[in-house]
Amino acid sequence: MRINQIKTLIQFFCNDENALEASRSLNLTYVTVSKYYQKFRHICAEYCEDHYHLHRTQESQYEEYLYIEKSKRRDKTAIFDSHNFLTFSYGERVYTLLMPSLNMYKQQFLEDNLEGVYYKEFSKFMRMSKIIKISEHDNAITKFWHYFEQFITTFKGVSKEHFPYYLKEAEFKFNTPIKERVAILEDLYFRSNNP
Repeated sequence: MRINQIKTLIQFFCNDENALEASRSLNLTYVTVSKYYQKFRHICAEYCEDHYHLHRTQESQYEEYLYIEKSKRRDKTAIFDSHNFLTFSYGERVYTLLMPSLNMYKQQFLEDNLEGVYYKEFSKFMRMSKIIKISEHDNAITKFWHYFEQFITTFKGVSKEHFPYYLKEAEFKFNTPIKERVAILEDLYFRSNNP
């Protein structure tokens, strides 16, 4: 692929244009654009890790977040499909750390009829998280959660295997002003790839 096309794809990605829109604009296949977008997400993940490790000695706060798709929130067994991650704040930036999935315990809990207990706890958590969102706890962590909820719903579902990269994409975009995103991604992409 030509360098200018890749640069244009990076601009589309950084400006939140989805892969389908980008493929139509550039007259490329959706599969090709999706592969590039996935590469960009990997770069975002590496960048976020490197950036956090440079600043990890700064004073920070953290909070746990449980994300489950809105369409599944009333399903008692969906608790096992949730994504649990820690969100650390350092200054106005955030760093996310995905925790292990509960899915490996699903069958045992279903056999023991304990999904109701977990559903009850999840319902309590959702009520508490709504209280947090409207209270005065206006900090980088809660701002990121709000941003992430809006960001992730623009996709038509994200598989478990790709979820960590979408999470890191959201982290990168939340932490990085739009003006700087393109320059950072172009530099990192062309430094590590020979187009």
